[in-house]
Amino acid sequence: MVQLPVIPLVDRGSRWISGHYLDEFAENHLKDVVIREGLGAAVPSAGVACAIERGVLGRIADAAGGRPFDPACLTEDYELGLRIKRLGGRTALARVARADGGIVATREHFPRDLDAAVRQKTRWLLGIALHGWDRLGWQGSWVDRLMLLRDRKAIVAALLGIGGYGVAVLVLADAAMVGMVPVAGLFAPLVEPGSALDWTLRFTTAVLLWRLTVRAGCTTRVHGWREGVRSAPRTVISNWINALAAWRAVQRYAAIRAGRERLSSDKTAHRFPGP
Repeated sequence: MVQLPVIPLVDRGSRWISGHYLDEFAENHLKDVVIREGLGAAVPSAGVACAIERGVLGRIADAAGGRPFDPACLTEDYELGLRIKRLGGRTALARVARADGGIVATREHFPRDLDAAVRQKTRWLLGIALHGWDRLGWQGSWVDRLMLLRDRKAIVAALLGIGGYGVAVLVLADAAMVGMVPVAGLFAPLVEPGSALDWTLRFTTAVLLWRLTVRAGCTTRVHGWREGVRSAPRTVISNWINALAAWRAVQRYAAIRAGRERLSSDKTAHRFPGP
């Protein structure tokens, strides 16, 4: 299977919600998927601009009773890359340079309002991290399992991230209190200077700044420096959208497991570029 990169179109009417897809896909298809392929792990399909060799598609169909595509799968594009790798096939992300210095890629609009973005990402998280766990288990080499862990931890990471914002608010409130009420500075600090927690926070802050720099660099490479500058504050929007989607995915999964809801795919309504 060969996959071309996906580059979201810039939506000037939705710089922050639709815009956060610019950052995520730039980082994913400039760095993450390239590293996956370099380590020998399966390259997941993005569902568009991919070509699958006829023979391996027939083998997938033979193993599934004649149906190469499973209608019960919420994220079939993602699973196809993993299944092809398990059958001994090869998967690759093809980065083909254009004469103007860009790359050959699929361009498309992504959701521009909050509800549509949360619904789309709910389907992705439910299909990849939860329903995909039930369907695929933990098969493959250690590299494949490491990538599965990386994909599936997105649920936990998104929810824990909101806890981090809560802690940040408390720290700012504490600093404001000490600034307005000097006597409050006599109490023990939240973090003892030189303690293990102090050094841990310094390290994680440095890692965060590095991650934001890498993401800004990827976005700048694909969409220009203005979007690269926006990528840092857009990370906050991205984190909240992912957290809302993770919470909704967990709720849906619990309802499906309990028999209160039927498994169904909430497909994204796509917009086509204007003239």
